[in-house]
Amino acid sequence: MESEHLKIEHKGLTFDVHRSGPARGPWVVLLHGFPTTSYCWKDVIPRVHDAGLRTLTIDQRGYSPGARPDAVEDYRLELLVDDVVGVLGHLNIAYSMLVGHDWGGIVAWHLAAGHPDRFTGLVAVSTGHPSAMAAALAESDDQRRRSSYIKAFMAEGSEEKLTAREGVLLRRAGVSAEELTPFLAPATSSVTGEPVNALTGPLNWYRANFGGDVAETLACPPVEIPTTMLWSDGDAALGRAQAEGSSRFVYSDYRFSEVRDVDHWVPEKAPEAVASEIALRSTMY
Repeated sequence: MESEHLKIEHKGLTFDVHRSGPARGPWVVLLHGFPTTSYCWKDVIPRVHDAGLRTLTIDQRGYSPGARPDAVEDYRLELLVDDVVGVLGHLNIAYSMLVGHDWGGIVAWHLAAGHPDRFTGLVAVSTGHPSAMAAALAESDDQRRRSSYIKAFMAEGSEEKLTAREGVLLRRAGVSAEELTPFLAPATSSVTGEPVNALTGPLNWYRANFGGDVAETLACPPVEIPTTMLWSDGDAALGRAQAEGSSRFVYSDYRFSEVRDVDHWVPEKAPEAVASEIALRSTMY
């Protein structure tokens, strides 16, 4: 088994990357969501290794201390996608499976759609295809209600509200104390070196991509690689319509899998289910 923490520089930003697993296993890239780092995969990764697969995790833009640009526009979706392609290029990883949860799922869908020659399969956890999400927001009062928190996240000063009293609002939403620790510690901008709130970069993902026409911002071509959609029926943020609607946007082998009685935090609460779907998808390639 190999296990290595790396600092990968791409276009002036430095990303914290961890690669581990069997030396000759196929690669699996795991992309975290908001507001967690790659720590969210800690109970998934050993199970994936047991299936003979190697893993690569990336603390993404705004999460890696060396990748905290200041401007909101520096967090546009196309830049988030390019970061992953850049890191894989620096590591000479030509082919891998993709796994993404929450915002990491949105990035993963776009990677799969835009670079089908680089990825052998996709396991999207909680987050449906972006076009299915846009459709659910347009057509479903249920999804609009579930997504109402986004406006609060985009508001000025939301960093201070979410980190106040040791992040009590996020802890009530189900984020663990261990996952919140990096966002409660003192932080600095990777550009100016000035003090910043560590949650500003992660919140800028919302500000940069949900400030206008959501359907246009999220617009994503259909995916043409084998795909698994893993959704939990207790998810308060992402409803069934956007999950089941994803089948319309996958022009390849497609599998829908439902985890019962689990909330939004599927990698942490149901790591065995996530790892099982990754292992199954790897055998279907």
